[in-house]
Amino acid sequence: MDKFCQAICAFSNDLSGDGKNGYLMIGAHDNGELSGLKVDDTLLLKIANIRTDGNILPQPLMTVEKFSFEGGELLVAEVQPSEFPPVRYRGRVWVRVGPRKSPASEMEEKILTERRLSNVRTYDAKPCLGASLKDLDVSLIKKEFLPKAVTEDILAEDKRSIEEQLASLGFFDLRYNCPTVGAIVLFGNNPERYVHGSYVQYVRFKGLDRSGDIIHEFKFDGNLCKSLPKIDTFIETSVSTKRPIPVSVLREEIVSSYPYWATRELLMNAIMHRDYDSNSPIQFYEYDDRIEIQNPGGLYGKVSPDNFPNVSDYRNPFIAEAMKVLGYVNRFSRGVYRVQKELKENGNGEAKFDFSLRTAFRVVENISKKYFEEGFGADNPENTQEHLGDRENAQKTPKKTPKKHPRNTQEYSRRNNRSNKE
Repeated sequence: MDKFCQAICAFSNDLSGDGKNGYLMIGAHDNGELSGLKVDDTLLLKIANIRTDGNILPQPLMTVEKFSFEGGELLVAEVQPSEFPPVRYRGRVWVRVGPRKSPASEMEEKILTERRLSNVRTYDAKPCLGASLKDLDVSLIKKEFLPKAVTEDILAEDKRSIEEQLASLGFFDLRYNCPTVGAIVLFGNNPERYVHGSYVQYVRFKGLDRSGDIIHEFKFDGNLCKSLPKIDTFIETSVSTKRPIPVSVLREEIVSSYPYWATRELLMNAIMHRDYDSNSPIQFYEYDDRIEIQNPGGLYGKVSPDNFPNVSDYRNPFIAEAMKVLGYVNRFSRGVYRVQKELKENGNGEAKFDFSLRTAFRVVENISKKYFEEGFGADNPENTQEHLGDRENAQKTPKKTPKKHPRNTQEYSRRNNRSNKE
């Protein structure tokens, strides 16, 4: 069994890098003649258990089958090369050198380690198995994305296929002949078919929490190349409402309930940094006194609560680069600073970032206090800052209905009857 395990470990490491499967055959001599072995269920189970007994790590990708011939039976274990070498059997790395196996040398183990690092991909760079080029909006890619991502002269001289062009940008996997997850999210005809949570859920609640009535809701779905302009317009026209506030007799200042650019930046950051491996959507919730944006996936990589926002890291580097090409983010690590500046100038106060959720990231943006100054907003008293702050106390204090004085009621009745007669 040790020799079998060593052979399976060596096939998994694929030192030559040709990507071909390895085969361990039990029941034949070296000259190819069958030995007359009878392969029963016990032997099949014993060889199959090599995969999961914990001696070979990472676990090898292998299948075990029995083949029957007139001269006997043959057991074949097919082993696929590991994407994350080196693979070890009981702590030792075994490799295949020509027709024989042997322990790996220090240089051979270094080669396998470097190959592992090159194969480690972010989720947006992984092949979306089961998808094909037909699942992408190719015309959208050619008209909207490629002219912005590649200079005009280079694009005119590029005679490669669309698959090869996308592969050079990290959006197509030629080995599996399928688009990457990032390509499906950015250009897919139906991204939710493969990435189930890839949409933004907007809800406008009446009140201060989710127990209030839902005033309005909307789902921003589809690929990002089409949905990002819709989100941009929606924030500017429906969320960032504006009002003039008089500064002097001849001058007015335009103040928004939520500044357009700051709100847009916070939502674009959520789209760029979210965990697309999660089935949960981005929650874009608006209440009477604030906006909350929550995306699946907490702080990533080198970023921690202590160094945020001075240090940046990217969970989805290919999606982030595409959003920069399309003009929705800058990737200069200054977005949060500008957001805080605009919020303070608009009277919202600084945005509050919540890192306590661990598997999610939430930011809270309070409504502007300036928005209700100088009597503006009085037409809707429920939205005033004074009302928002005292809502709970007002709900606890029962309202008194003034009673009509009986004498005044009778006097009014007599006057009304006299007027009707005349």
